[in-house]
Amino acid sequence: MLKWEEMAVIGRVARAHGLKGQVIVNSETDFPHERFKSGADLFVSRAGIVERLTLTTVRFHRDRPVIGVDGVEDINAAGKLAGLELRIPAERLAQLPAGSYYRHDLVGCRVETGAGKFVGTVKEVQGDAGGSRLVIDTHDGDVLVPLAVEICTTIDTAGKRIVIEPPAGLLELNG
Repeated sequence: MLKWEEMAVIGRVARAHGLKGQVIVNSETDFPHERFKSGADLFVSRAGIVERLTLTTVRFHRDRPVIGVDGVEDINAAGKLAGLELRIPAERLAQLPAGSYYRHDLVGCRVETGAGKFVGTVKEVQGDAGGSRLVIDTHDGDVLVPLAVEICTTIDTAGKRIVIEPPAGLLELNG
């Protein structure tokens, strides 16, 4: 049985496109041409129930996937997909090179300073490969920390731990 929380987000349905049931996707994967192919199975969750969607058509417009889904035949049905996350089982993910991480591997990691001071827990990763940042849930609200090797000195996804060496004032600026 597929568990929603163990699946990886690869995109979000932005909106319906055209009259024939297609939707535009905001991709959240570095591999959009591998993830979005005709015949691919993606998953959504509606009312707590995980549903399989089979892609029937795929094209890219301005680097965004425009997909058709089996059983979604008109703009009204397509509109009901708007806002849904598209996920795949984590075992379908490609191996990444050393020093690269999937966003879902970072979410839930405990963040502490090099001196051992607890900062908070990663609740989200924002941005893209060129400028990602960790959204850390702290006692004083969210703190944004750039996902840069100069700041995030240790990332241990297996141990769910990230050690940071923030520049002076970074944590206070966000807090």
